[in-house]
Amino acid sequence: MKKKLALALAASMMLTMSLASCGSNDKPAASSGGAASSGGASSSMASDGLAPKDGGTSLTFSTGGDQGTYYGFGGVLAGKVSETTSTTVTAITSGGSQANVEALDMGDAQLGFVQTDVGAYAYNGTRLFEETGKVDNFSTVANLYVEQVQIVTLDESIKSVADLKGKNVSVGAAGSGVYYNAVDVLSAYGLDVEKDINPTYQSFGDSAESLQDGKIDAAFVVAGAPTTAITSLAASKPVYLVSLDDEHIDKLLADSPYYSKVTISKDAYNMPEDVTTVAVGAVVIARDDVSDADVYNFLYGIFENVDDITAAHAKGAELNLDFAASYEAVPYHPGAVAYFADKGITVNGK
Repeated sequence: MKKKLALALAASMMLTMSLASCGSNDKPAASSGGAASSGGASSSMASDGLAPKDGGTSLTFSTGGDQGTYYGFGGVLAGKVSETTSTTVTAITSGGSQANVEALDMGDAQLGFVQTDVGAYAYNGTRLFEETGKVDNFSTVANLYVEQVQIVTLDESIKSVADLKGKNVSVGAAGSGVYYNAVDVLSAYGLDVEKDINPTYQSFGDSAESLQDGKIDAAFVVAGAPTTAITSLAASKPVYLVSLDDEHIDKLLADSPYYSKVTISKDAYNMPEDVTTVAVGAVVIARDDVSDADVYNFLYGIFENVDDITAAHAKGAELNLDFAASYEAVPYHPGAVAYFADKGITVNGK
């Protein structure tokens, strides 16, 4: 396809996308809700001459809770891919990483967000997937950004993870990867999630409400900071995040190498100081039977329109091709292999 033709097609994509998708499944607002700013022709053609693939289909993108980063950012990504390629993506809410793997396995979704650790659990049949068995009919599309382990509290006397002993603590929604992140962090401090704290199992939004109402003392939230639910809480009350010290971080990394040490800026929630914690990655996965063209288009829609995406959501600033190609636990989809190859990057594919 010649450049002029590609530019003309992309310029008209926003006008024709809704008509092109009328014959597919009904699309909730999330497919373009939180949609990125209009890129027009100038952002639809890559500077290195790449073009999206023809023959795209309609895909369902299973994200996360409606107050988490997965859903907000996923809606922006879905909107931009739909706007600039022949692939239409609809972002929907879900119960989180494990639920997304299960949705892909059952064919209820074609794309999904998953934490790097949960992706490894599924692919190898461990932890969350030990009883149900491994799920390996999916591939990696891209590692998009880091998800910090945020231990949120309104009680400024809770200074350390050790201070959580005997407290009422939300450890994430049932079926999410947050529970095992809580297990890992608490274990590094010699605490048992079932014996040494009073655990509750809540989504990010429910955790924020419980903190607001004084029903819990702290909550584990694993998502890109700032996270919508916590930002809303911080608008009405001072929010504190519990820092991890270097000694216990080193122990955690030795036991669980899929974590990395990170710093959350005090500006995230108007806190008194920066916070040290650990993070996992937020990976997009796809069913193996999703077409190469659709996966290629998903990556094209994101990485050829980073400026537009960043203008619509802060997480866009973290998009980086090298990081996107860095996940090693699950092989990459052939469509992703092709896109990265066109960018001069080699990834391990199926």
